[in-house]
Amino acid sequence: MPHSVVVNIGDQLEVITNGKYKSVEHRVIAQPDGNTMSIASFYNPGSDAIIFPAPQLVEKSEKLENSKLIKYPKFVFENYMKLYAVSSSKLKNLGLKL
Repeated sequence: MPHSVVVNIGDQLEVITNGKYKSVEHRVIAQPDGNTMSIASFYNPGSDAIIFPAPQLVEKSEKLENSKLIKYPKFVFENYMKLYAVSSSKLKNLGLKL
């Protein structure tokens, strides 16, 4: 996609949108001429932030009919980061990626 801006969202936004937007791994495909520009910028909530699907983004029918349609449980951001760090290092030791 020449002359494009691609925005990848993170896991927290996937949860907040109840899966309507998907988190993806950052990937870059090298151009034949070798020119690629990639800028990474991260914005994380406070470590004590509780992340969960935004009620305004969960359709009313989903909330009323069956709470199982809320796809993600509430979690504390710091706990997520600890789990992510452990999972990433274990996979790295196996030669795999998260």
